[in-house]
Amino acid sequence: MSLTTFASREPYEPAPDDFSAAPMLLAPEYVLLDDGPAQGYGVVIERGRFACVDRLEAVVSRYPHLSAKPLPGKLLMPGFVDTHHHLTQSFGKALAFGEPSEIYRRIWVPLERCLDERLLYMSAKLAALEALRGGFTTVCDAGTRAAGDGAPIAAATRDAGVRCVLGLVCNNVSDGAVQIERAQIVRQASQHLSRWESDPLVRPSLAVSIPEAATDDVLRAVANLCGESGSVFQTHANEHLASVERSLVNRKLRPIEHLHHAGALGAQTLIAHATLVTPHELCLLRDTGAAVAYNPVASQWKGNAVAPAMQMSALGIRVGLGTDGTRSDAFRLVDAAEASQRLAFGLATGDASCGGGQLWLRHALGGSADALRLGATIGSIAPQHAADFLLVDIDVPEMKPSWDLEWELVRLANREQIVGVFVAGRLRLWRGWPLDWDARGWLRDIDAAAAEVVARASITRVHQGEAERMRDLPLARPAAGRAGEDAWAAAGGVAKEVSP
Repeated sequence: MSLTTFASREPYEPAPDDFSAAPMLLAPEYVLLDDGPAQGYGVVIERGRFACVDRLEAVVSRYPHLSAKPLPGKLLMPGFVDTHHHLTQSFGKALAFGEPSEIYRRIWVPLERCLDERLLYMSAKLAALEALRGGFTTVCDAGTRAAGDGAPIAAATRDAGVRCVLGLVCNNVSDGAVQIERAQIVRQASQHLSRWESDPLVRPSLAVSIPEAATDDVLRAVANLCGESGSVFQTHANEHLASVERSLVNRKLRPIEHLHHAGALGAQTLIAHATLVTPHELCLLRDTGAAVAYNPVASQWKGNAVAPAMQMSALGIRVGLGTDGTRSDAFRLVDAAEASQRLAFGLATGDASCGGGQLWLRHALGGSADALRLGATIGSIAPQHAADFLLVDIDVPEMKPSWDLEWELVRLANREQIVGVFVAGRLRLWRGWPLDWDARGWLRDIDAAAAEVVARASITRVHQGEAERMRDLPLARPAAGRAGEDAWAAAGGVAKEVSP
């Protein structure tokens, strides 16, 4: 196909069948490269990877046997990478809304412990489908408290089509007492790492829920296993005031200091949250090469603080973005990442841009891939990287006129613009829905399954719901007059004086 012929073709709206060829050459209006959006590029996808990414003329010359598929009005960009998720908490969702910190104790652990293999699979597949719909092609699961191994979770993510970093919880301490010996933990951890090492979509990981949930020798052993295998060691640290203070009382060290003291802080370590960090802890993260999963929506919904992600980035600390299982919408996540920095830090310092669109896209894509030790495999539209990508419609009112595409993707783009989601070169979702399984029919079983779990779980909620809470509060007596008294009675008021 000549370039002249290609240029003269009428634009068309693509259909799923347009992406069934192997190999295939795509010619979108824009390609989001590591150094920004570029026009006039062609992308060849072969055997699940990007075989060639170059100027269209060069690609056509190199692959004269391929027919280029023009994609006017479309952006081809890397799939987003979620560096911190809880795939087996998807049945809870709004149960955690409005709750004070450390909801894992009252909601998530009781819920997860009621999941059998069938329910684990259903919960993880629901979360995986949500992630794909939101533009994530890779999710990092922090591990579940449910009994058994990770096989149902691996099967669910594989069947949904999302790439998964699968955590195995290696806790051995409960209520301050050792419950499992180090040798047993090491044996289980080694089996988990070897079981998934050759899986095309599942990559193993080891986790300790919080530093105090393991003895120092287990923290060190698990982190070392990850270091040796090229895997990531995950833990939650410095997320809430309660956890920081508990660590200070019990260990005389803050959580990140505790990890360093135990020998568990290194390039393989991924710290979820790190919202409450001292200058000393920032230096520890920088000097050890540890990574941070910045979870801005989690800070907005249930946190005590916002991680100083801009400062971390400026210091050279590796930063990825995570949802913490809150809301699997990647465009809203990058918006929250920038907006949270602006509200928490930018307003006070007069920083109007807080890194701009480019910084947050970089952390959400290649930065997140690097945080998972997968920077050579995912997160970029580059030769030999896995062909995990999104086809995004930018010919929409929200994106017109276009002056700065990266800023516009961060602040204006939305999930509805995602036309296609591809993982390992395979089209997994088209306009929000899978093509190879009946997701709509499958969703009809979710409510019943979730109700079954919640009915059995010993969930404790503090928040009753706004209407119920307001009815329980004493109301200030209204101004004198019949209208005021009627309104008072209708609101459920009680005859009780409230001091000013």
